[in-house]
Amino acid sequence: MSSSVLYDVPGPKARRRQRIGSIIGGVVLAALLGLVLWRIISGGHFAPDKLEPFTRASIIQALADALVATVQAAAIAIVLALAWGALLAVGRLSDRAWIRIPAIVVIEFFRATPVLLLIFFLFFGFSSNFDDFGELIGLSNFGTLGPLVTALMLYNGSVLAEIFRAGINAVPRGQSEAAYSIGLRKTQVMRIVLIPQAVRIMLPAIVSQSVVALKDTALGFIIGYQELLRTGRRVYEVNNNIIATVIVVAIIYISMCVLLSQLATWLEGRQSRAYGRAAVEAAESAVTNQ
Repeated sequence: MSSSVLYDVPGPKARRRQRIGSIIGGVVLAALLGLVLWRIISGGHFAPDKLEPFTRASIIQALADALVATVQAAAIAIVLALAWGALLAVGRLSDRAWIRIPAIVVIEFFRATPVLLLIFFLFFGFSSNFDDFGELIGLSNFGTLGPLVTALMLYNGSVLAEIFRAGINAVPRGQSEAAYSIGLRKTQVMRIVLIPQAVRIMLPAIVSQSVVALKDTALGFIIGYQELLRTGRRVYEVNNNIIATVIVVAIIYISMCVLLSQLATWLEGRQSRAYGRAAVEAAESAVTNQ
């Protein structure tokens, strides 16, 4: 009954049309994929001589190093973006205008600025600073890693700030009103009541934005960061196997995104179970104390 409140449940004819449309769409999609696969195979792109380079130890090692560099950039960018987004979200939700307005300006500015433009600005404007900091922390590639990670942090953190704000605002207002009524301060309400519930709401969007940050590490290609895309280009330029290289690199990216999504699903399930146990324990405690 609750599923039919906002829309009419399809009848037998509508369900039949939906099934027919799904079948036709699936057949068309399968035909297009088959055509693409046939063109690739008939063009000799899967010939043994095209795939042979990927059996060489040097190519495997280069791709492994590029994978490590990609994961390194993505991991640093995602962690920093989460922290940056949380800070901006707190400012965005502040009751003080002198905190809220600057936070809004920063969020809107970096959300509207293309990531590639940020990378160029940071790389050409502050390359010497990133090099000096890289020497200080012992990272020789920080001259390219720093601008890439910083740009991804600024953009994705600004997007995550809006995700955090929307997730917190999605918690029913009665939750915060009840917390205020028993004397909790705003910081306590945020930390104890709102954030634990909002995280469960925000998690799918956070994972989606993390996947975006992971894929955007490929933009490091522009400034010479040795990630998967740049390494893939070196492979096909030497071996003249661009289609095979693109497919291999795409499979690696897809695998990383799938693993990240699976990790998020596991975390969501674990969090739901923990939240359920906490609710049961709280209810039992309330009954016991009566």
